[in-house]
Amino acid sequence: MSEHTVAVPRRPAVSVVIPTYNSARYITETIGSVLNQTFGDLELIVVDDGSTDDTPTVVTACGPPVRLVSQANAGVCAARNRGIREAAGRYLCLLDHDDYWFGDKLQRQVKAMQEHPDCGVIYSPYIPWASDAAGRFPTPDSFDLAAYGDGIDAAFSGWIYHQFLLDCCMLTSTSMFRREVFDHCGGFDEALPYGEDWDLWLRISRDFTFVKLRRPDTLYRQHPQQGNRMVRPHDYRTLLLRRAMRTWGLCGPDARCVPRGKFLGQLAEYQSAYALGQLRAGHRGAGLAALARAWVTRPRKVKLLAYLAAALVGWRPR
Repeated sequence: MSEHTVAVPRRPAVSVVIPTYNSARYITETIGSVLNQTFGDLELIVVDDGSTDDTPTVVTACGPPVRLVSQANAGVCAARNRGIREAAGRYLCLLDHDDYWFGDKLQRQVKAMQEHPDCGVIYSPYIPWASDAAGRFPTPDSFDLAAYGDGIDAAFSGWIYHQFLLDCCMLTSTSMFRREVFDHCGGFDEALPYGEDWDLWLRISRDFTFVKLRRPDTLYRQHPQQGNRMVRPHDYRTLLLRRAMRTWGLCGPDARCVPRGKFLGQLAEYQSAYALGQLRAGHRGAGLAALARAWVTRPRKVKLLAYLAAALVGWRPR
């Protein structure tokens, strides 16, 4: 190499981004599941979002090739976006700080990316990872992946905007993205306190196709601190889906549509679930208002009217 030659840093095939906040208890196992992948052409970026526990020390102890990026607490969306900006890989994966990947997750998804050059996202199912009464989680090798089929799930592949109108059918930790997906669609909306992943998947699904593999590759850890178990001040799912309907309608780019009645029925289910959560938490006014909105959405749904009548006389779900 001549003295005038400048070495260009090697670009990894895959960048893995783990946003974390106060996860000293779980993150070593999560990082280990990345470092033990059968596919090794990767970089691992851990974005610490202002943890107040020993998380930064635990991450640093993992050593290279783990790279710790620290920032003041700004929320998971900001941490994910920071990691995406820092990433150099052709493909990007996002892994939550308490989840776990089976060993061939990246190898299988990179292969699928190569076999489907027109798709923007590869994803897979997940397995709920619940603890026993003593708080112990089953070991990852205790799960029998041979019990699941292989290949592609055609119903949830291709242009799947219409599927996202009914459910957030992709878990963040199971996904792999081409770099250009974020360049084109942007990142996570940092103003959203909940549903930020669903919001981004809806945006991506307007411009890129997805491929869903049938076999699970991720353990999704279940614990009381999960965001989807919190009682929120607003029904973000309903707000998100109504905005999507106003913006893009009920049909995807390939003209596959969700029937209006089915969409409204699912919307009423989300409104009802939100209402019951509010009533359970003792927020009677918010619960009654949400039940009323659900009944207006689907006035023929007898169950909703029964819930509303019971709540009016003081019923509170357990």
